[in-house]
Order: sequence, then structure tokens, then C-alpha cells
Amino acid sequence: MPTTVLVDTHNTSEQQQQQQQQIGSNRSSYIHLFAGGLAGTLGAVLTCPLEVIKTRYQSSKISVSKEYNYLNLRSSMSNTVRYNIYRSMSSQNKRPSIIAAFRYILKYEGIPGLFKGIVPNLLGVAPSRAIYFFAYANTKSFLVEEMERETPVVHVTSAATAGIAMSTCTNPIWFVKTRLQLDQGNLRALDVVRNIYRQSGFRGFYKGISASYMGVSETIVHFVIYEQLKAQLQLMQANQNRTSDEPDLFDFFSYLGAAACSKSCASTLCYPHEVIRTRLREEGTKYRTLVQTIRTVIYEEGMPGLYRGLLTHLIRQIPNTAIMMSTYEIVIALCLTNTTAPSTVEVTTVQTTKVILKKVDAEANALKEAEA
Repeated sequence: MPTTVLVDTHNTSEQQQQQQQQIGSNRSSYIHLFAGGLAGTLGAVLTCPLEVIKTRYQSSKISVSKEYNYLNLRSSMSNTVRYNIYRSMSSQNKRPSIIAAFRYILKYEGIPGLFKGIVPNLLGVAPSRAIYFFAYANTKSFLVEEMERETPVVHVTSAATAGIAMSTCTNPIWFVKTRLQLDQGNLRALDVVRNIYRQSGFRGFYKGISASYMGVSETIVHFVIYEQLKAQLQLMQANQNRTSDEPDLFDFFSYLGAAACSKSCASTLCYPHEVIRTRLREEGTKYRTLVQTIRTVIYEEGMPGLYRGLLTHLIRQIPNTAIMMSTYEIVIALCLTNTTAPSTVEVTTVQTTKVILKKVDAEANALKEAEA
């Protein structure tokens, strides 16, 4: 009889552990959604003016100087009619500096001009970042559980999956945002939506999606470098006998620096897809497909044409990514601090990654000793 009671108690404890693990897994997923949405929203609001200027630099039109005439939305040929004039003009005149562009928009469009596209940006940034971090964290956790170790292949696969999922779900929102940022009139988001649907139907909202998929390479490079830098920071913490249970100012600035460094490298290497995507989203342009756009830009503007607005992009993207990633990591660490019985497979916090890193580090040390 006592034996039966012991067995029942053991089974009950196993069921309770499974239930706790399931609850912890669901809680972790919701935390990733919340942290990703909050981090993305904060970064988008603070860097919106730079994004407006960057988008106009990427365009084939001169939209940050007096020579530019804003598009007539109701004319599908509004850009191609004056294309020959602006091609010679843009080839002879350099684009104004970031400060000059900022002053121009402020003078002729006011403060609202610096925040054009902020509504679809805010509507899209929270779900897009939530989708991204949710897909990245869960894919990474699944792969680590299957492979029983964390490798760069895991980071690459997780980043690619997250990037494709995010681009597919949110491309219509970013399409509308780009059109609004290129316009110098009083165009509304609803007008853009109606015009796109009237001209091309629902498929029109996915124009430039090929360039977005191409841009997944930037995400892959960014997260691979970021994970490696984060791993080194965690190992440095372990060597200094510092606990990461309670995130502090050192953790925040560490993630800030790691995110800024990784994003600057990734953005510089993979920037041309940004220009191509903006050209494909222009109103009434001759840019039709990914390959055709690349050839046209190189033929008419040379290789520098693929890097228009890079400086502005870096000035905006580095602090934006640094704010987003550091906020994400700190929110994750704070929300999961009181989680009971964390699994060594769930790669979501500094603690769990450190456990896996110790295994990898031990293997590396063993190999070095064997070679010696």
C-alpha cells in the first residue's frame, strides 16, 4: 500500500513539473512578444525623422531640395513623365547634407513632415518586432533542443526564419509608410491604401517583397555577430564572478554596444537591398523587378547609387537597433527573473545561454588540451 502511494505521488509530481514547464514556455513566448513590441516601438519613435530623410535619399527623386515636385498620386506616370529632367539634374547635383535635408523638411513641411509615416510605423513596428522576436526565440529554442548545443547555424536559421516571417506579414504596412515618407504634400494613409488597391489590387501591397527577402541577409549577419558578442560578454561576466540574475547598468550598455557594432557591420554589407526596395515602392516608376532595378540603378548611377543614404541609415539604425536590442534583453531578463525551474534548453535569457556556453567552452578547452 505505501508503495502505491509513492508511485502515485511520483506520477503526480511529474505531471506538475510538466504543467509548470508548459506554463513557463507559454509565459516565455508572451514575454518575447511584449518585449519585442515595446523595444521596436521605442526605437521607431525616437529615430523617425532620420528614417524619413533616409527614405528620400534612397528614392530616385530629389525630395529634399527645392528642385523636387511632389508626386501626383492620381497619376500613375507622375514620376516617369519628368524622369529625363530629374535624371540629368540628380546626376549633376549632389544630394544635400543630413542637416540641410532636415532644415528643408522642417521649413516646407513643418514638424509633421519629420514624422511622416509614423502612424503606419507605429501600427507595424510593434507587431513586426513581436513577430520577429517571437519567431527568432522559438526557432532558436527548438533548434538548440534538437541539436543540444548552440551554434552559428542555429543563429543563422533562426534569424532567416524570423526575417521571412516578419517581412511576409508586415510588408503592406511598410509599403504604405514608404509612400507617405516620399510624399511632400498632405497625403493620408487611407488615400495611399485606396490608390494601391485600385491600381494593383491586393498584390500591389507586396511590391518590393523580393528586396525584403533579400534583406534577410542583413538580419542573419546582424544576429550572428550579435550572438557571438553577447556570448563573449557572458563569458566575461562568468570569469569575473558576476551574476546576471539581476540586470544592471553594465548589462544595458553591454547589449547596447554589441547591438550597435553588429548592426553597423550588417547594414554596411547588405545596404543595397534598402535602396532597391524603396525604388520598387515608388509611385509610377519604371522599376519593376528586383534584378531589373539593380541593373537600372547600376547602369544610370553606378555602384554608388546602391548606397544612397547609407550614412543617414547608419546614423538612424545604429541607435535604433541599440535601443531596441538592449530594451529587449533587459525586459526579457526582468520578466524571467522570477520564473521557477528554468529549462536549460530555453535560450531566452542571459542565464540559459551562459549554461550552454559553458558546455561549448569546456569542449573547446578539452580540444586545446588534447592538441597540446
